[in-house]
Amino acid sequence: MKRLLALTAVAALTLPFPPAVADAPGGQSPADAPGAPGLADSSGAQSGADAPGAQSAADSPGAQGAGDPYFPAQGNGGYDARHYDLALDYDPGTRVLKGTATISAHSTQTLTRFNLDLVRSLTVASVAVDGTKARFTRQADELVVTPAAAIAKGKAFRVVVAYRGKPTHLVDPDGSKEGWVRTPDGVFNANEPQGAKTWYPGNHHMTDKARYRFAVTVPNGRVAVANGELVSRNTTMGRTTYVWTAKEPMASYLTTVSIGAFKLTDTKVGGLRTIVAVDPAQAAAAKRLVRRHGPVLAYFSGLFGPYPFSVTGAIVDNAPEVGYALETQTRPIYPNNPDDALLAHELAHQWFGNAVTPERWQDIWLNEGFATYAEWLWADKRGATRLSAAFANAYGRPADDAFWKTPPADPGGAKKLFDDAVYSRGAMTLHALRKKVGDKVFFTILRTWVSDHKYGNAATADFVALSEKVSGEQLDAFFTAWLVKPVKPAL
Repeated sequence: MKRLLALTAVAALTLPFPPAVADAPGGQSPADAPGAPGLADSSGAQSGADAPGAQSAADSPGAQGAGDPYFPAQGNGGYDARHYDLALDYDPGTRVLKGTATISAHSTQTLTRFNLDLVRSLTVASVAVDGTKARFTRQADELVVTPAAAIAKGKAFRVVVAYRGKPTHLVDPDGSKEGWVRTPDGVFNANEPQGAKTWYPGNHHMTDKARYRFAVTVPNGRVAVANGELVSRNTTMGRTTYVWTAKEPMASYLTTVSIGAFKLTDTKVGGLRTIVAVDPAQAAAAKRLVRRHGPVLAYFSGLFGPYPFSVTGAIVDNAPEVGYALETQTRPIYPNNPDDALLAHELAHQWFGNAVTPERWQDIWLNEGFATYAEWLWADKRGATRLSAAFANAYGRPADDAFWKTPPADPGGAKKLFDDAVYSRGAMTLHALRKKVGDKVFFTILRTWVSDHKYGNAATADFVALSEKVSGEQLDAFFTAWLVKPVKPAL
C-alpha cells in the first residue's frame, strides 16, 4: 500500500497465527440493489427500529473484530461476506452520499447478532436481514445488527443497509489520509488499511474477501470509476449511473469508487481489457500510460505467472496533496501521473497483495517488499538501474542506522506499517534469498506462491515453509536474520 512518494526506492522464526477465517468462495450474485433511496436527514445516537420476534437461541454474537493485533476492532466474526452490491448516489456539490449496501454472507456460527464496520458519521436509516427488518445500534465505528431470529450456523443470509451522510477521510496512524478523500471535483478513494468503513458497511478485514458490484450515480460532467469491468452507463435527467463488476475476490481495502471529471479510455493491451481514467489536468503527462502498461504486465507475467485478473487499468487523479498511490485491485489509483518505478510497483501488487493477501497487517512486507523488488527488477530490465546497484544502495546504510531496527516481519505497530524498512528490507530479503537458492528455484517459489494462494490469504510463515519446500534447504536462520532481528544482516 501507500507507496509514499517521499520514500526512496531470535534463533528461529516463530510467528503467531490469527484465528482461521474462511476464504470467500465465489459464485454469489444477489439481486441488483435498487438505486440509493432519498433518506431523511437524521443525526445523533441511533437505536434502530424494533424488529418483530424474540430470540429463541442462546445469545451467540459474532466477534467485534477479526483479531488483528495492529487493528483489533477491524473486521468481524461469525460470518463470511461473499458478495457486496453497492448502490451509491453522490453529489460532489453537496458532498452527500446516499447508499444501499446489499451484502450476501454465510454464517460460520449461530448468530444472534453481528457487526458491520461503518463510521458513526454516516446515518443508518434501516437494516433488513433476509427481507425482515432488524434492530441495530451504533457503537463507535460498528453497526451492531440484531436479526429478528437467530441465523443458524452454515446458513446463507442477506443484509440490506440503507444509509446516508457526508463521508470524509480518516487520518492513518502514519499521518496520511485514507478513505473518502474529497477533491475539488470529486473523490480520491483509497482505503488501506481502514478507509473502507468511511463509505460502506462491511466486514472490513482483509481475510474476508468478496466479489463486488458497484452502481454509482453522479451528476453529468463527473465520472465514477470502480474496480473490475465497466458493465454499463445510463444517463437520465442530468445524472449518469456507472455499473462496475469485480469478478474475482477482493479485500475491502482494495476497493475504490473514485469520482471526478475524468476522461475514460477503454482499450485492449496484450489481450486484456484496459480501462484508464485520467483527470484533465494530468492528461498530457499521462498520454503514454496505456502503452506503458503492456510491457510491464508482460514482463511480470513471465516472472510471476499469468496476470491474475480479467481486466486492468489505472486511475490518475490530480491530488498531489494525498502523497501516495494505492494498488486498488485491477485499477491502481495515483495522485498524479506515475513514473515508471511507481507504475511497476503498483502493478506488481496485483500479484503480491491483491491476488495473494496477507493474513495480518504485520505481514505487510509480503505486499510491499515484493512490489519493491519487482520495481527493482523492472528498472534493471529497462536499463535504468542495475539490480545489484539497487540492492547495494539499500544495504549500504550503516549498521547503526535506525532503518535496521524495524524488522519487516513485524514492524512494531500500525504507525510503522509503511516504514521504508518494510519496503526496502523486504526487497533485500527476496534478493538475498535469490542469491542463496539460485534463479530457477527463486522464481519457482514466487510463481508457486501466487498459484497456491491466489484469491486467498497467507502469512510470513507460509512463505518460509514454501521456500524451504521448493529449495530443499532449512531457511529459519536466514529468514530470522532478514525479517525478524532488528539488526543489519550479514552478507
